[in-house]
This record gives sequence, structure tokens and C-alpha cells, in this order.
Amino acid sequence: MIDDEDQILAAAIGALGASGGGAGGGRGATFAAKRLKKNVHEIDLTLAMPLDAAAAHALAVLAQAGRLLEAEDARSTGARAVRALVGGGLGNMNPVLITVSLTEVGPERSTVSVRGAAKEGLIKQRAGEKTAKRIAELLAQQAMS
Repeated sequence: MIDDEDQILAAAIGALGASGGGAGGGRGATFAAKRLKKNVHEIDLTLAMPLDAAAAHALAVLAQAGRLLEAEDARSTGARAVRALVGGGLGNMNPVLITVSLTEVGPERSTVSVRGAAKEGLIKQRAGEKTAKRIAELLAQQAMS
């Protein structure tokens, strides 16, 4: 798994540039994306479910919202992490890397940290912040039902 948020976001933006056509679109977009600032936002919440159920729930929410990346499983420490690229910003065209970190705090409780990171251009869309809030709301809402 690539751990560097900047690399993952630059590659995702490069893929969008390549799909748009044009000479060197993917390489140019990747080059530019590496130099953009990130908008990052984190939200913490607690789910009233065991770690395994919370991890499955997070996987389902992220799979529905975007494209899942490799999941990190550290059962010995009682922690897990799931990542996905989710569309954010205007028209959901800006790739946002969502990382959901889960930790068991009891037999029926898990803490969840939702981190959203997105590259920002001249027009500040706060895509990382808005998408992290959206995913956190989905995790909380669907856990209640």
C-alpha cells in the first residue's frame, strides 16, 4: 500500500488528466498536482459495534462512495484502516483520499477516525473537509439503522 497521500492524490489527478486526452495530459496533471496544497480534515466518532462489524461497515460505506484501496489489518493491536478514493468538490471531479482508522475500545464499541485529503487549486473547494464530513455522516447514520 502506498502510504503517501500526496503520491496517491497526484496519481489519481494524473489518471483524470490522461483520461481527458491531450498531449502529456496525465504527466502534466501529475506534475502540477504534486505542487498543490492539500486540504485535510479529520473527524472522530464512536460506533456502538464491535471492531469487526465496524470495519465491515466502513468497507461497505467506502465501497459505495468510491474506489477502495488496500485495507490495513492489524488485528494484534486491535486497529484497522481502510482507504478509498472518493469524488469531491464541484461535480465530484476532485479525487479525495478518505482514510478510516478504526480502534476497538470495548467489546461493543469502536472509535473511528475519518481523514479526508484533497489537493486544492486556485479555487478553494475544501473537498477534503466536505467529503470527510459526508463519509462520517454516512458511517454514523447507517450504524444507527
